[in-house]
Amino acid sequence: MTRASLLATTAAAAALSLAAPAAAQAPFSVVEASIPEMRAALEQGRVTSRELVIQYLLRIATYEETLNAVLAVNPGVLAEADARDRERREGKVRGPLHGIPVALKDNIHTTDMPTTGGALAFEGFVPPYEATLVRNLREAGAIVLAKTVMTELANWIAGSPTPMPTNYSAVGGYGRNPYDPRRDPRDATADGRPALATGGSSSGIGTAASFWAANVGTETSGSILSPANQNMLVGIKPTVGRISRRGIIPITADQDTAGPMARTVTDAAILLGVLESAAPDPDDAATRTCAPPPGRDYTKFLNPNGLKGARIGIPRAFFYGEARVPGREKPAGGLNKETAALMEEAIAVLKAQGAVVVDPAEIPSVLVTDPAKSFLAWGMCSGTDNAKGKDAACSVVFKYGMKRDFNAWLETLGAAAPVKSLTALRLWNLEHTRAGSLRYGQSNLDISDEMDLVADRRRYEADRAKDLALAGSNGIEAVMMAHRLDALLFPGGSGASIAARPGYPTVIVPIGFVPNAPQGSPFPAGFDAKPAPYGASFTGLGCSEPRLIEIAFAFEQATKKRVPPRFGGLP
Repeated sequence: MTRASLLATTAAAAALSLAAPAAAQAPFSVVEASIPEMRAALEQGRVTSRELVIQYLLRIATYEETLNAVLAVNPGVLAEADARDRERREGKVRGPLHGIPVALKDNIHTTDMPTTGGALAFEGFVPPYEATLVRNLREAGAIVLAKTVMTELANWIAGSPTPMPTNYSAVGGYGRNPYDPRRDPRDATADGRPALATGGSSSGIGTAASFWAANVGTETSGSILSPANQNMLVGIKPTVGRISRRGIIPITADQDTAGPMARTVTDAAILLGVLESAAPDPDDAATRTCAPPPGRDYTKFLNPNGLKGARIGIPRAFFYGEARVPGREKPAGGLNKETAALMEEAIAVLKAQGAVVVDPAEIPSVLVTDPAKSFLAWGMCSGTDNAKGKDAACSVVFKYGMKRDFNAWLETLGAAAPVKSLTALRLWNLEHTRAGSLRYGQSNLDISDEMDLVADRRRYEADRAKDLALAGSNGIEAVMMAHRLDALLFPGGSGASIAARPGYPTVIVPIGFVPNAPQGSPFPAGFDAKPAPYGASFTGLGCSEPRLIEIAFAFEQATKKRVPPRFGGLP
Protein backbone atom coordinates (compact mmCIF):
# COMPACT_ATOMS: atom_id res chain seq x y z
CA MET A 1 0.00 0.00 0.00
CA THR A 2 1.32 3.40 -0.94
CA ARG A 3 1.45 6.29 1.50
CA ALA A 4 -1.10 8.11 -0.69
CA SER A 5 -3.74 5.46 0.11
CA LEU A 6 -2.76 4.95 3.75
CA LEU A 7 -5.22 7.33 5.39
CA ALA A 8 -7.97 6.30 2.99
CA THR A 9 -7.56 2.69 4.10
CA THR A 10 -7.58 3.54 7.79
CA ALA A 11 -10.65 5.71 7.27
CA ALA A 12 -12.32 2.70 5.64
CA ALA A 13 -11.43 0.70 8.75
CA ALA A 14 -13.26 3.33 10.78
CA ALA A 15 -16.35 2.78 8.64
CA LEU A 16 -16.03 -0.97 9.13
CA SER A 17 -15.91 -0.49 12.88
CA LEU A 18 -19.26 1.30 12.81
CA ALA A 19 -20.84 -1.78 11.26
CA ALA A 20 -19.01 -4.22 13.53
CA PRO A 21 -20.89 -6.42 16.03
CA ALA A 22 -21.83 -5.04 19.42
CA ALA A 23 -18.82 -6.79 20.94
CA ALA A 24 -16.68 -4.18 19.21
CA GLN A 25 -17.96 -1.70 21.77
CA ALA A 26 -16.54 -3.74 24.67
CA PRO A 27 -14.53 -1.68 27.17
CA PHE A 28 -11.19 -3.29 26.31
CA SER A 29 -8.85 -0.64 24.85
CA VAL A 30 -5.57 -1.12 23.01
CA VAL A 31 -4.16 2.12 24.45
CA GLU A 32 -1.12 1.16 26.54
CA ALA A 33 -2.39 -2.44 26.65
CA SER A 34 0.31 -5.03 27.21
CA ILE A 35 0.63 -8.26 25.24
CA PRO A 36 -0.42 -10.38 28.29
CA GLU A 37 -3.47 -8.15 28.74
CA MET A 38 -4.43 -8.57 25.09
CA ARG A 39 -3.84 -12.29 25.29
CA ALA A 40 -6.09 -12.59 28.36
CA ALA A 41 -8.84 -10.51 26.72
CA LEU A 42 -8.70 -12.67 23.60
CA GLU A 43 -8.80 -15.88 25.63
CA GLN A 44 -11.76 -14.62 27.68
CA GLY A 45 -13.69 -13.49 24.61
CA ARG A 46 -13.70 -9.85 25.72
CA VAL A 47 -12.16 -8.79 22.42
CA THR A 48 -11.35 -10.33 19.03
CA SER A 49 -8.25 -9.90 16.91
CA ARG A 50 -10.41 -8.14 14.34
CA GLU A 51 -11.46 -5.61 16.99
CA LEU A 52 -7.84 -5.08 18.05
CA VAL A 53 -6.87 -4.36 14.46
CA ILE A 54 -9.77 -1.96 13.96
CA GLN A 55 -8.86 -0.05 17.12
CA TYR A 56 -5.27 0.27 15.94
CA LEU A 57 -6.32 1.36 12.45
CA LEU A 58 -8.58 4.00 13.96
CA ARG A 59 -5.67 5.36 15.97
CA ILE A 60 -3.50 5.45 12.86
CA ALA A 61 -6.26 7.26 10.97
CA THR A 62 -6.59 9.78 13.80
CA TYR A 63 -2.95 10.54 14.58
CA GLU A 64 -0.85 9.51 11.57
CA GLU A 65 -0.99 12.93 9.95
CA THR A 66 0.62 14.36 13.09
CA LEU A 67 3.19 11.61 13.74
CA ASN A 68 4.03 10.18 10.29
CA ALA A 69 4.86 6.82 11.86
CA VAL A 70 3.73 4.49 9.06
CA LEU A 71 5.14 3.69 5.63
CA ALA A 72 2.60 1.01 4.72
CA VAL A 73 -0.42 -0.76 6.17
CA ASN A 74 -1.01 -4.42 5.38
CA PRO A 75 -3.98 -4.41 2.95
CA GLY A 76 -4.99 -7.90 4.10
CA VAL A 77 -4.76 -7.18 7.81
CA LEU A 78 -8.47 -7.64 8.54
CA ALA A 79 -8.53 -10.96 6.69
CA GLU A 80 -5.52 -12.08 8.76
CA ALA A 81 -7.29 -11.06 11.94
CA ASP A 82 -10.39 -12.99 10.91
CA ALA A 83 -8.26 -16.07 10.23
CA ARG A 84 -6.62 -15.87 13.67
CA ASP A 85 -10.05 -15.44 15.29
CA ARG A 86 -11.36 -18.46 13.40
CA GLU A 87 -8.39 -20.55 14.52
CA ARG A 88 -8.94 -19.50 18.12
CA ARG A 89 -12.61 -20.52 17.95
CA GLU A 90 -11.48 -23.91 16.61
CA GLY A 91 -9.10 -24.35 19.54
CA LYS A 92 -5.90 -23.69 17.60
CA VAL A 93 -3.57 -21.12 19.13
CA ARG A 94 -0.35 -20.84 17.16
CA GLY A 95 1.86 -19.25 19.79
CA PRO A 96 2.38 -16.40 22.25
CA LEU A 97 1.41 -13.66 19.76
CA HIS A 98 -1.68 -15.32 18.32
CA GLY A 99 -3.90 -12.60 16.91
CA ILE A 100 -1.81 -9.71 18.23
CA PRO A 101 -0.85 -6.89 15.80
CA VAL A 102 2.80 -5.81 15.51
CA ALA A 103 4.79 -3.65 13.09
CA LEU A 104 8.13 -4.04 11.29
CA LYS A 105 10.87 -1.66 10.29
CA ASP A 106 10.67 -1.24 6.52
CA ASN A 107 14.01 -2.92 5.84
CA ILE A 108 12.53 -6.31 6.83
CA HIS A 109 11.09 -8.38 3.98
CA THR A 110 7.38 -9.06 3.74
CA THR A 111 5.54 -10.35 0.68
CA ASP A 112 2.23 -8.64 1.50
CA MET A 113 3.68 -5.12 1.76
CA PRO A 114 6.57 -3.34 0.05
CA THR A 115 10.02 -3.37 1.61
CA THR A 116 11.69 -0.10 0.65
CA GLY A 117 14.30 0.71 3.28
CA GLY A 118 12.96 4.23 2.77
CA ALA A 119 14.82 4.51 -0.57
CA LEU A 120 13.05 5.82 -3.67
CA ALA A 121 14.73 3.18 -5.82
CA PHE A 122 12.82 0.54 -3.83
CA GLU A 123 9.49 2.35 -3.55
CA GLY A 124 6.70 -0.18 -4.07
CA PHE A 125 9.15 -3.10 -4.19
CA VAL A 126 7.74 -6.39 -2.85
CA PRO A 127 10.54 -8.93 -2.23
CA PRO A 128 10.31 -12.49 -3.56
CA TYR A 129 10.64 -13.99 -0.06
CA GLU A 130 9.88 -13.15 3.55
CA ALA A 131 12.48 -12.60 6.24
CA THR A 132 13.08 -15.53 8.56
CA LEU A 133 11.91 -13.47 11.53
CA VAL A 134 8.65 -12.65 9.72
CA ARG A 135 8.04 -16.35 9.19
CA ASN A 136 8.64 -16.85 12.92
CA LEU A 137 6.14 -14.10 13.73
CA ARG A 138 3.47 -15.67 11.56
CA GLU A 139 4.12 -19.13 13.02
CA ALA A 140 3.55 -17.59 16.47
CA GLY A 141 0.22 -16.16 15.27
CA ALA A 142 1.26 -12.52 15.07
CA ILE A 143 -0.54 -10.16 12.70
CA VAL A 144 1.91 -7.94 10.82
CA LEU A 145 -0.14 -4.75 10.67
CA ALA A 146 2.26 -2.19 9.21
CA LYS A 147 5.74 -1.09 8.20
CA THR A 148 7.26 1.76 10.20
CA VAL A 149 9.10 4.84 9.01
CA MET A 150 12.88 4.59 9.27
CA THR A 151 16.02 6.50 8.43
CA GLU A 152 16.76 5.67 4.81
CA LEU A 153 18.78 2.45 4.46
CA ALA A 154 19.27 2.47 8.24
CA ASN A 155 21.15 5.79 8.04
CA TRP A 156 23.94 4.63 5.76
CA ILE A 157 23.17 7.13 3.00
CA ALA A 158 24.63 10.49 3.98
CA GLY A 159 27.41 11.37 6.40
CA SER A 160 29.50 14.53 6.25
CA PRO A 161 29.19 17.21 5.01
CA THR A 162 25.36 16.96 5.22
CA PRO A 163 24.46 14.01 7.46
CA MET A 164 20.96 12.64 7.17
CA PRO A 165 18.84 13.34 10.28
CA THR A 166 17.25 10.39 12.06
CA ASN A 167 13.93 9.02 10.82
CA TYR A 168 14.11 10.82 7.49
CA SER A 169 13.71 8.93 4.23
CA ALA A 170 13.03 9.88 0.64
CA VAL A 171 9.96 7.63 0.67
CA GLY A 172 8.42 8.71 3.96
CA GLY A 173 9.83 12.10 4.92
CA TYR A 174 10.25 12.78 8.65
CA GLY A 175 8.79 10.75 11.48
CA ARG A 176 7.87 12.84 14.53
CA ASN A 177 8.17 12.12 18.22
CA PRO A 178 4.83 11.71 20.04
CA TYR A 179 6.32 13.36 23.15
CA ASP A 180 6.69 16.56 21.11
CA PRO A 181 5.70 16.20 17.43
CA ARG A 182 6.24 19.84 16.51
CA ARG A 183 8.71 20.78 13.81
CA ASP A 184 12.11 22.21 14.69
CA PRO A 185 11.64 26.00 14.47
CA ARG A 186 15.33 26.98 14.20
CA ASP A 187 16.38 28.50 10.88
CA ALA A 188 19.39 26.23 10.41
CA THR A 189 17.34 23.06 10.88
CA ALA A 190 13.89 24.10 9.65
CA ASP A 191 13.74 21.35 7.03
CA GLY A 192 10.79 19.49 8.53
CA ARG A 193 12.66 17.52 11.18
CA PRO A 194 10.99 17.29 14.61
CA ALA A 195 11.97 19.52 17.51
CA LEU A 196 12.37 16.38 19.62
CA ALA A 197 14.43 13.77 17.79
CA THR A 198 12.95 10.32 17.32
CA GLY A 199 16.36 8.65 17.64
CA GLY A 200 18.15 6.00 15.56
CA SER A 201 17.03 4.51 12.28
CA SER A 202 14.30 2.29 13.76
CA SER A 203 11.03 3.96 14.67
CA GLY A 204 9.48 3.63 18.11
CA ILE A 205 6.87 6.27 17.30
CA GLY A 206 3.91 3.98 16.63
CA THR A 207 4.58 1.70 19.59
CA ALA A 208 4.77 4.70 21.93
CA ALA A 209 1.47 6.00 20.52
CA SER A 210 -0.30 2.58 20.64
CA PHE A 211 -0.57 2.10 16.87
CA TRP A 212 0.30 -1.59 17.45
CA ALA A 213 1.37 -3.77 20.37
CA ALA A 214 5.14 -3.68 19.68
CA ASN A 215 7.52 -3.34 16.76
CA VAL A 216 10.66 -4.92 15.38
CA GLY A 217 13.64 -2.65 14.79
CA THR A 218 17.16 -3.31 13.56
CA GLU A 219 20.48 -2.07 14.89
CA THR A 220 24.00 -1.82 13.58
CA SER A 221 25.10 0.75 16.15
CA GLY A 222 22.32 2.33 18.23
CA SER A 223 19.22 2.03 16.06
CA ILE A 224 17.19 0.06 18.57
CA LEU A 225 18.57 1.65 21.71
CA SER A 226 18.38 5.26 20.53
CA PRO A 227 14.72 5.28 19.40
CA ALA A 228 13.72 3.27 22.47
CA ASN A 229 15.45 5.92 24.58
CA GLN A 230 13.76 8.81 22.74
CA ASN A 231 10.28 7.29 22.76
CA MET A 232 10.20 5.94 26.34
CA LEU A 233 10.27 2.29 25.28
CA VAL A 234 12.01 -0.88 26.31
CA GLY A 235 14.40 -2.04 23.60
CA ILE A 236 16.38 -5.27 23.42
CA LYS A 237 19.40 -5.14 21.16
CA PRO A 238 20.29 -8.86 21.05
CA THR A 239 23.62 -10.58 20.60
CA VAL A 240 24.46 -10.53 16.89
CA GLY A 241 23.23 -13.87 15.57
CA ARG A 242 20.52 -14.38 18.19
CA ILE A 243 17.95 -13.48 15.49
CA SER A 244 18.37 -14.42 11.83
CA ARG A 245 19.22 -11.56 9.45
CA ARG A 246 17.94 -13.44 6.41
CA GLY A 247 15.66 -11.05 4.51
CA ILE A 248 16.82 -7.80 6.11
CA ILE A 249 18.46 -5.02 4.09
CA PRO A 250 21.99 -4.88 5.56
CA ILE A 251 24.70 -2.42 6.48
CA THR A 252 27.24 -4.95 7.69
CA ALA A 253 26.77 -8.52 8.88
CA ASP A 254 29.51 -7.88 11.44
CA GLN A 255 27.09 -5.84 13.56
CA ASP A 256 23.55 -6.03 12.12
CA THR A 257 20.74 -7.49 14.22
CA ALA A 258 16.99 -7.20 14.55
CA GLY A 259 15.36 -6.80 17.95
CA PRO A 260 12.14 -5.97 19.81
CA MET A 261 10.85 -2.57 20.90
CA ALA A 262 7.92 -2.47 23.29
CA ARG A 263 6.36 -0.54 26.16
CA THR A 264 7.37 -3.07 28.83
CA VAL A 265 10.16 -5.55 29.49
CA THR A 266 7.54 -8.31 29.49
CA ASP A 267 6.32 -7.44 25.99
CA ALA A 268 9.89 -7.15 24.69
CA ALA A 269 10.81 -10.53 26.20
CA ILE A 270 7.80 -12.20 24.59
CA LEU A 271 8.65 -10.70 21.20
CA LEU A 272 12.33 -11.66 21.48
CA GLY A 273 11.41 -15.31 21.99
CA VAL A 274 9.20 -15.25 18.90
CA LEU A 275 11.80 -13.56 16.69
CA GLU A 276 14.47 -16.12 17.58
CA SER A 277 14.42 -19.36 15.61
CA ALA A 278 14.26 -22.74 17.33
CA ALA A 279 17.31 -23.92 15.36
CA PRO A 280 20.12 -22.15 13.50
CA ASP A 281 19.10 -20.62 10.18
CA PRO A 282 21.12 -22.22 7.35
CA ASP A 283 21.01 -18.85 5.59
CA ASP A 284 22.71 -17.02 8.50
CA ALA A 285 25.75 -18.72 10.02
CA ALA A 286 25.80 -16.29 12.96
CA THR A 287 22.63 -17.90 14.33
CA ARG A 288 24.82 -20.66 15.75
CA THR A 289 26.29 -18.15 18.23
CA CYS A 290 23.69 -18.45 21.03
CA ALA A 291 21.42 -21.31 22.03
CA PRO A 292 17.83 -20.23 22.70
CA PRO A 293 16.35 -20.89 26.13
CA PRO A 294 13.98 -23.88 26.40
CA GLY A 295 10.90 -23.18 24.35
CA ARG A 296 12.43 -19.82 23.36
CA ASP A 297 10.63 -18.54 26.46
CA TYR A 298 12.28 -15.46 27.96
CA THR A 299 9.33 -14.77 30.26
CA LYS A 300 10.77 -17.23 32.80
CA PHE A 301 13.47 -14.61 33.44
CA LEU A 302 10.94 -11.94 34.47
CA ASN A 303 12.04 -12.07 38.09
CA PRO A 304 11.08 -9.07 40.25
CA ASN A 305 13.97 -9.96 42.58
CA GLY A 306 16.46 -10.16 39.74
CA LEU A 307 18.62 -7.31 41.07
CA LYS A 308 19.35 -9.00 44.37
CA GLY A 309 23.04 -9.92 44.30
CA ALA A 310 23.49 -8.72 40.70
CA ARG A 311 26.92 -7.20 40.10
CA ILE A 312 26.54 -4.04 38.01
CA GLY A 313 29.40 -1.79 36.96
CA ILE A 314 29.36 1.96 36.40
CA PRO A 315 31.75 3.00 33.59
CA ARG A 316 32.30 6.59 34.73
CA ALA A 317 34.98 7.75 32.28
CA PHE A 318 33.42 9.29 29.14
CA PHE A 319 29.96 7.82 29.71
CA TYR A 320 29.21 9.74 32.93
CA GLY A 321 32.06 12.25 33.16
CA GLU A 322 34.42 13.84 30.67
CA ALA A 323 37.42 11.82 29.49
CA ARG A 324 40.63 12.74 27.73
CA VAL A 325 40.87 11.52 24.15
CA PRO A 326 44.46 10.74 23.15
CA GLY A 327 45.67 13.12 20.47
CA ARG A 328 42.95 15.72 21.09
CA GLU A 329 43.09 18.90 23.14
CA LYS A 330 39.55 18.91 24.47
CA PRO A 331 37.98 16.17 26.60
CA ALA A 332 34.89 14.37 25.36
CA GLY A 333 31.78 12.77 26.79
CA GLY A 334 30.07 13.29 30.12
CA LEU A 335 26.53 14.10 31.17
CA ASN A 336 24.80 17.39 31.88
CA LYS A 337 23.57 17.96 35.43
CA GLU A 338 19.97 16.87 34.79
CA THR A 339 20.94 13.62 33.10
CA ALA A 340 23.62 12.94 35.71
CA ALA A 341 21.05 13.37 38.48
CA LEU A 342 18.68 10.94 36.77
CA MET A 343 21.42 8.31 36.47
CA GLU A 344 22.34 8.73 40.13
CA GLU A 345 18.70 8.01 40.97
CA ALA A 346 18.92 4.86 38.86
CA ILE A 347 22.08 3.75 40.67
CA ALA A 348 20.35 4.34 44.01
CA VAL A 349 17.51 2.06 42.89
CA LEU A 350 19.99 -0.68 42.02
CA LYS A 351 21.50 -0.50 45.48
CA ALA A 352 18.11 -0.41 47.19
CA GLN A 353 17.08 -3.55 45.30
CA GLY A 354 20.12 -5.46 46.53
CA ALA A 355 22.50 -5.10 43.60
CA VAL A 356 26.24 -4.94 44.18
CA VAL A 357 27.24 -1.73 42.41
CA VAL A 358 30.90 -1.53 41.36
CA ASP A 359 31.58 2.18 40.99
CA PRO A 360 33.67 3.00 39.09
CA ALA A 361 34.12 0.04 36.78
CA GLU A 362 36.26 1.62 34.10
CA ILE A 363 36.70 0.28 30.58
CA PRO A 364 40.46 -0.12 29.90
CA SER A 365 40.32 0.98 26.25
CA VAL A 366 38.54 4.18 27.33
CA LEU A 367 41.18 5.10 29.92
CA VAL A 368 44.27 4.23 27.87
CA THR A 369 46.48 7.15 26.76
CA ASP A 370 47.99 5.47 23.69
CA PRO A 371 45.97 6.62 20.63
CA ALA A 372 46.56 3.28 18.91
CA LYS A 373 44.87 1.46 21.79
CA SER A 374 42.12 3.98 22.57
CA PHE A 375 38.48 3.24 21.79
CA LEU A 376 37.69 6.96 21.99
CA ALA A 377 40.27 7.76 19.31
CA TRP A 378 39.01 5.03 16.96
CA GLY A 379 35.75 6.01 15.29
CA MET A 380 33.79 4.44 12.47
CA CYS A 381 34.60 5.91 9.04
CA SER A 382 31.70 7.99 7.70
CA GLY A 383 31.12 10.64 5.06
CA THR A 384 33.48 12.50 2.76
CA ASP A 385 35.75 13.29 5.70
CA ASN A 386 36.66 9.59 5.75
CA ALA A 387 36.90 8.80 2.07
CA LYS A 388 39.90 6.81 0.83
CA GLY A 389 43.12 8.54 1.74
CA LYS A 390 41.48 10.16 4.77
CA ASP A 391 40.49 7.04 6.69
CA ALA A 392 43.66 6.01 8.54
CA ALA A 393 42.27 6.89 11.97
CA CYS A 394 38.88 5.17 11.68
CA SER A 395 37.44 1.72 11.08
CA VAL A 396 36.41 0.82 7.53
CA VAL A 397 34.12 -1.99 8.76
CA PHE A 398 30.87 -0.17 7.91
CA LYS A 399 31.88 1.11 4.50
CA TYR A 400 33.48 -2.17 3.46
CA GLY A 401 30.67 -4.27 4.94
CA MET A 402 27.97 -2.24 3.21
CA LYS A 403 29.38 -2.89 -0.23
CA ARG A 404 29.99 -6.59 0.49
CA ASP A 405 26.65 -7.32 2.16
CA PHE A 406 24.35 -4.99 0.24
CA ASN A 407 25.49 -6.49 -3.04
CA ALA A 408 25.08 -10.00 -1.61
CA TRP A 409 21.55 -9.10 -0.47
CA LEU A 410 20.64 -7.80 -3.92
CA GLU A 411 21.73 -11.12 -5.40
CA THR A 412 19.17 -12.94 -3.22
CA LEU A 413 16.42 -10.93 -4.92
CA GLY A 414 17.27 -12.34 -8.35
CA ALA A 415 15.51 -10.75 -11.30
CA ALA A 416 13.17 -8.85 -8.95
CA ALA A 417 15.95 -6.56 -7.69
CA PRO A 418 15.16 -2.93 -8.65
CA VAL A 419 18.91 -2.27 -8.94
CA LYS A 420 21.68 -4.83 -9.31
CA SER A 421 24.52 -3.33 -7.26
CA LEU A 422 25.51 -0.55 -4.88
CA THR A 423 27.02 1.26 -7.86
CA ALA A 424 23.71 1.02 -9.72
CA LEU A 425 21.84 2.41 -6.70
CA ARG A 426 24.17 5.41 -6.53
CA LEU A 427 23.70 6.10 -10.22
CA TRP A 428 19.90 5.72 -9.91
CA ASN A 429 19.89 8.22 -7.05
CA LEU A 430 21.87 10.73 -9.11
CA GLU A 431 19.45 10.35 -12.00
CA HIS A 432 16.43 10.97 -9.74
CA THR A 433 17.54 13.90 -7.63
CA ARG A 434 14.65 16.05 -8.87
CA ALA A 435 12.30 13.42 -7.45
CA GLY A 436 13.93 13.83 -4.04
CA SER A 437 16.29 10.85 -3.97
CA LEU A 438 19.24 12.74 -2.47
CA ARG A 439 18.08 15.52 -0.19
CA TYR A 440 21.20 15.09 1.96
CA GLY A 441 23.52 13.53 -0.61
CA GLN A 442 24.93 10.01 -0.46
CA SER A 443 28.44 10.40 0.94
CA ASN A 444 28.25 7.14 2.90
CA LEU A 445 27.19 5.19 -0.16
CA ASP A 446 30.02 6.88 -2.07
CA ILE A 447 32.74 5.88 0.39
CA SER A 448 31.34 2.35 0.54
CA ASP A 449 31.32 1.96 -3.22
CA GLU A 450 34.94 3.11 -3.53
CA MET A 451 36.03 0.10 -1.48
CA ASP A 452 37.64 -2.75 -3.44
CA LEU A 453 36.40 -5.97 -1.83
CA VAL A 454 39.57 -7.81 -2.86
CA ALA A 455 42.30 -5.19 -2.59
CA ASP A 456 40.89 -3.69 0.64
CA ARG A 457 40.09 -6.96 2.37
CA ARG A 458 43.27 -7.02 4.45
CA ARG A 459 42.60 -3.48 5.68
CA TYR A 460 39.04 -4.45 6.58
CA GLU A 461 40.18 -7.53 8.48
CA ALA A 462 42.73 -5.52 10.45
CA ASP A 463 40.13 -2.90 11.34
CA ARG A 464 37.60 -5.54 12.34
CA ALA A 465 40.18 -7.12 14.63
CA LYS A 466 40.91 -3.74 16.17
CA ASP A 467 37.19 -3.09 16.70
CA LEU A 468 36.87 -6.38 18.55
CA ALA A 469 39.95 -5.71 20.66
CA LEU A 470 39.10 -2.14 21.70
CA ALA A 471 35.38 -2.72 22.28
CA GLY A 472 35.50 -6.35 23.34
CA SER A 473 38.59 -8.05 24.79
CA ASN A 474 40.22 -4.80 25.97
CA GLY A 475 36.89 -3.07 26.45
CA ILE A 476 33.62 -4.42 27.84
CA GLU A 477 34.88 -7.97 28.30
CA ALA A 478 37.96 -6.78 30.21
CA VAL A 479 36.04 -4.72 32.77
CA MET A 480 33.30 -7.29 33.22
CA MET A 481 35.73 -10.14 33.78
CA ALA A 482 37.92 -8.08 36.13
CA HIS A 483 34.97 -7.23 38.40
CA ARG A 484 32.88 -10.37 37.78
CA LEU A 485 29.99 -8.22 36.53
CA ASP A 486 26.58 -9.27 35.29
CA ALA A 487 26.08 -5.98 33.45
CA LEU A 488 27.33 -2.47 32.85
CA LEU A 489 24.93 0.44 33.33
CA PHE A 490 25.12 3.04 30.55
CA PRO A 491 23.20 6.34 30.43
CA GLY A 492 20.60 6.33 27.66
CA GLY A 493 21.92 4.73 24.51
CA SER A 494 25.49 5.94 25.07
CA GLY A 495 26.94 2.44 25.27
CA ALA A 496 25.55 1.39 21.89
CA SER A 497 28.70 1.88 19.81
CA ILE A 498 31.11 0.08 22.12
CA ALA A 499 28.71 -2.84 22.64
CA ALA A 500 27.77 -3.10 18.97
CA ARG A 501 31.25 -3.79 17.63
CA PRO A 502 31.68 -7.16 19.40
CA GLY A 503 27.94 -7.82 19.01
CA TYR A 504 27.04 -7.73 22.71
CA PRO A 505 23.43 -7.44 23.93
CA THR A 506 21.79 -4.50 25.72
CA VAL A 507 18.38 -3.89 27.28
CA ILE A 508 17.20 -0.30 27.78
CA VAL A 509 14.45 0.70 30.23
CA PRO A 510 12.75 4.15 30.63
CA ILE A 511 13.81 6.10 33.72
CA GLY A 512 12.36 9.58 33.25
CA PHE A 513 12.71 12.85 31.34
CA VAL A 514 15.52 15.31 30.73
CA PRO A 515 15.46 18.77 29.10
CA ASN A 516 15.46 18.80 25.30
CA ALA A 517 18.68 20.73 24.77
CA PRO A 518 19.52 20.40 21.06
CA GLN A 519 23.00 20.62 19.58
CA GLY A 520 23.94 23.84 17.83
CA SER A 521 21.82 26.92 18.36
CA PRO A 522 19.17 26.96 21.10
CA PHE A 523 15.46 27.03 20.37
CA PRO A 524 14.10 30.54 19.81
CA ALA A 525 12.60 32.51 22.66
CA GLY A 526 9.00 31.54 23.29
CA PHE A 527 9.38 27.97 22.02
CA ASP A 528 8.48 25.75 24.96
CA ALA A 529 10.48 22.62 24.24
CA LYS A 530 8.94 19.56 25.86
CA PRO A 531 11.25 17.29 27.90
CA ALA A 532 12.87 14.29 26.27
CA PRO A 533 12.35 10.72 27.47
CA TYR A 534 15.45 9.01 28.84
CA GLY A 535 16.44 5.46 29.67
CA ALA A 536 19.05 3.32 31.42
CA SER A 537 20.86 0.59 29.48
CA PHE A 538 22.10 -2.73 30.83
CA THR A 539 24.84 -4.30 28.69
CA GLY A 540 26.36 -7.76 29.07
CA LEU A 541 28.60 -10.21 27.27
CA GLY A 542 27.47 -12.28 24.31
CA CYS A 543 24.38 -14.47 24.80
CA SER A 544 23.59 -12.94 28.21
CA GLU A 545 20.05 -11.82 27.29
CA PRO A 546 18.39 -14.01 29.97
CA ARG A 547 20.36 -12.34 32.77
CA LEU A 548 19.92 -8.86 31.29
CA ILE A 549 16.15 -9.36 31.00
CA GLU A 550 16.07 -10.48 34.64
CA ILE A 551 17.96 -7.33 35.71
CA ALA A 552 15.95 -5.00 33.46
CA PHE A 553 12.61 -6.42 34.61
CA ALA A 554 13.49 -6.05 38.29
CA PHE A 555 14.64 -2.48 37.64
CA GLU A 556 11.46 -1.69 35.69
CA GLN A 557 9.24 -3.04 38.45
CA ALA A 558 11.12 -1.04 41.07
CA THR A 559 10.84 2.22 39.09
CA LYS A 560 7.84 2.09 36.71
CA LYS A 561 8.86 5.36 35.05
CA ARG A 562 7.15 4.97 31.69
CA VAL A 563 4.65 7.76 30.97
CA PRO A 564 2.42 7.61 27.86
CA PRO A 565 2.71 10.49 25.37
CA ARG A 566 0.11 13.22 25.62
CA PHE A 567 -0.51 15.63 22.76
CA GLY A 568 -3.45 17.01 20.84
CA GLY A 569 -5.95 14.97 22.82
CA LEU A 570 -4.03 11.72 22.47
CA PRO A 571 -5.60 9.33 25.03
